[in-house]
Amino acid sequence: MRATGDPGCRPGWHTDELSPGTPREALRSLISPGAVAGGLTELAWVGAHTLLYPLGARREPLRLDPRCRPGEQPPSVRALFAADPLAARIPVLLVHGLIDNRSIFTVMRRGLRRRGFAQVCTWNYSPLLGDVAEGARDLGEHVERICAQTGHDRVHLVGHSLGGLISRYYVQRQGGGRRVESLVTLGTPHGGSVLAHLLPTPMVRQLRPGSTVLQELAEPAPDWSTPMTAVYSNLDQLVVPTRLGRCDHPDLRARNVLVRGVGHMSLPFHRGVVDEVAATLAGLRPAASAPFASAA
Repeated sequence: MRATGDPGCRPGWHTDELSPGTPREALRSLISPGAVAGGLTELAWVGAHTLLYPLGARREPLRLDPRCRPGEQPPSVRALFAADPLAARIPVLLVHGLIDNRSIFTVMRRGLRRRGFAQVCTWNYSPLLGDVAEGARDLGEHVERICAQTGHDRVHLVGHSLGGLISRYYVQRQGGGRRVESLVTLGTPHGGSVLAHLLPTPMVRQLRPGSTVLQELAEPAPDWSTPMTAVYSNLDQLVVPTRLGRCDHPDLRARNVLVRGVGHMSLPFHRGVVDEVAATLAGLRPAASAPFASAA
């Protein structure tokens, strides 16, 4: 297993590292003390999210955070945007996963606003959505509305689970790159998940490894220019095997960030993940500059 360290990553986090490659290594990771602790944390966040879920059923109106005025931010916020003060003004759109809603981003939305992002909004799509391409078209329409309301030409996209796949499809297959400043995915099954074989619904079938949608996304994308970061976890209970949460498309040149001991539903709530997303959107993380080579 090879790891390429990113000096900007938190301790225990790695950029461009593969998940355990053998059944013995996978089993060891699941029964390790860190995995047990992460599983308990996951259960706690799932319980909290269950309580928050009804509050996220309504669409959230887009509004400017009145606390985010130039020159009035605390020193930590000014430091985050020292290299590019205008990065704080670009709208951030958070896209939830399958059978979920915007409540999954309750902590992340508040965290990004506290870190100085002036316009952080969410988008609810139908829980009955049956097609990734259809969801991407709907996402594109919502992005256009955000640009019209805010006067900005581009937005940041942060997608959790299926939301990351919908966002990637929009950028890669529907010309969304002209509107997307950067894309961050959290626990997204870029390579599918074997668990998708357990539920034969139209949408879940598209998440199976080798599905038609994933074959489309594997096709050449020579015009891709949007910086992309794929955050994935070695403790993801829904993306199985966990290495399928990486994005290794040679044209996309995604930056893959492995986090340890964080469950699938915990990713949007985890403070370290929020820190990573904030630093990435602020332009403090280097983009991948070359296609990744596979590791033994």
